[in-house]
Amino acid sequence: MATQPGIHSFDIRDLTPEDKHWVQRVLVQYWGSTVQITRGQKFQADELPGLVAQRDGSEVGLLTYHIKDNECEVITHNSMAGHGGIGSCLLDSVRTKAREQGCKRLWLITTNDNTPALRFYQRREFDLVGFYRNAVTEARKLKPEIPNVGFDGIPIRHEIELEYPL
Repeated sequence: MATQPGIHSFDIRDLTPEDKHWVQRVLVQYWGSTVQITRGQKFQADELPGLVAQRDGSEVGLLTYHIKDNECEVITHNSMAGHGGIGSCLLDSVRTKAREQGCKRLWLITTNDNTPALRFYQRREFDLVGFYRNAVTEARKLKPEIPNVGFDGIPIRHEIELEYPL
């Protein structure tokens, strides 16, 4: 689908059924299970459409998303290769897909502790549009694997919504 040229070159493509076991491993490794909760809604993330970044035949990035009512929500977004443009290219690719599907906005939920994500998305023109107090406390009723403490020892309690108008 898309290629990022240069020293850190990789390809972005749609997920296929053959990717399912890899997707499940990534989701469990990074998110504790294949289930994701956003705004009280439960998603089986390994059954969602998504994008994979590959470098030299190896998977180095994953993004899953959900389209509903002309909105595209990013459900999971992971780069396994650190800073090399993979996360940005995955985000650009889903932005293109959302526009092609007639979506009016691209949005996501992160948690109050996830300062790296807050920096990443705001640098890419996402805006903070919602704060949901104690939403993660409620989400633990649906997904007990959500840890109590996250980045930098910050208690995980709240959801923060970011959006990019399309």
